[in-house]
Amino acid sequence: MLEIKMKLAGRMMPIHPVVLLDEESWVLIDTGMIGNAEDIRAFVSVQEEISKLPLKAVILTHQDIDHIGGLSSFLEEEGKKRPFDVYAHEADRAVIDGEAPLLKFPADRLEAELEAWPGSLSEQYKRVLGQPSRPIVTRLMAEREILPFGGGLTVIHTPGHTPGHVSLYHQASKTIIAGDALVIHNGELLPSSPYSTVDMEQALQSVKKLQAYDIEAVVCYHGGLLRGGINKRIDKLAALV
Repeated sequence: MLEIKMKLAGRMMPIHPVVLLDEESWVLIDTGMIGNAEDIRAFVSVQEEISKLPLKAVILTHQDIDHIGGLSSFLEEEGKKRPFDVYAHEADRAVIDGEAPLLKFPADRLEAELEAWPGSLSEQYKRVLGQPSRPIVTRLMAEREILPFGGGLTVIHTPGHTPGHVSLYHQASKTIIAGDALVIHNGELLPSSPYSTVDMEQALQSVKKLQAYDIEAVVCYHGGLLRGGINKRIDKLAALV
């Protein structure tokens, strides 16, 4: 789990993408905001066991700009050296592929956000993700599919925050990579924020899906890592439904 700073609407906040390492490659789960690709590369470059390996796949938990914003840089840099797969759920695919607008970022807000970034970064985003010449998503993820990364990564479709939101269960470590389906605030595990969630009732129903897994740790994109009594904490949240 990485902890890097994201700039959005003039504010800085921590976010937590995840890197999975296999013997011959590495996989990135979520790419951060525009400009965060360099932060992720900086982490990878000082990890001796990762730095010489190629990026094999990017897994996007959902369509929000703070999760896909850094993807344009990876596609133009790592992707030109060696193409990698981009995974997403079908329900968010059209947005990521540039066929539909971002659900939570109207065009005028997106343009204002891009103007706040250096020209090279904003132009890169527009060039790669704004009007892509080909589909960005190369692999669609399905409910309970086991992705062949890190010894096995189970896909859990957890809609609500966005229609195509997924969480991922890393079997070897019994860890849920929750994306934005859960957040951690002051050490407390909470459901997705109602202020940034498309369908809160559906998001709460999605939390109930996590009860089926034996969980020792959870990684929230907003909040980081939490260990201890995770299943009991999730049961408590599920009782709210």
